[in-house]
Order: sequence, then structure tokens, then C-alpha cells
Amino acid sequence: MKINQLVILVEKKIKEAVNLEQIFIEDKSFLHKNHKGNDKDKFHLKIIVKSKKLKSLNKVEANKIIYKSISDELKTHIHSIQLSINQ
Repeated sequence: MKINQLVILVEKKIKEAVNLEQIFIEDKSFLHKNHKGNDKDKFHLKIIVKSKKLKSLNKVEANKIIYKSISDELKTHIHSIQLSINQ
């Protein structure tokens, strides 16, 4: 899967899982470029969401919702996530 396809899919799945005011996804795969075991087919994503709903939950519960919504992609196409939840 190409990064642009992955970003579209991840955004769609997160939006389906929770009511968001805004979402921003950025490819940060270059951060793992020289790491041992780096897989060029797995990506590092920085995900910033603005959601009153998620911000009202504790951090662990909010993260669980996001991670559950993209669980398939985490297994197959995502190496790492930087997640920020704002209100």
C-alpha cells in the first residue's frame, strides 16, 4: 500500500469510529529510515485529532478507540504512531 492510500484509509476509519472536529495525518517514516529492521512497506504516522469526545475521556480510553479503529493497518502497514488528541 502506498502512503497516500494509507493516510486516506486511516482518516476514514478514525472518522467512522469517533466524532472529530479535525484530523491531520503526516508521514514521518523518515524517522525510522536507518533503524535496524526498518521495513519500507511500513510507515510511521503522526496523527493529530481535534475531538471534544476523545478529550473528555481519559488518555488510555481515547487511545484505545483510535488504535482499535485502525487495528488492521497497525498489523500490516503501520510501524509506529505519534498520536496527539486536542480539544
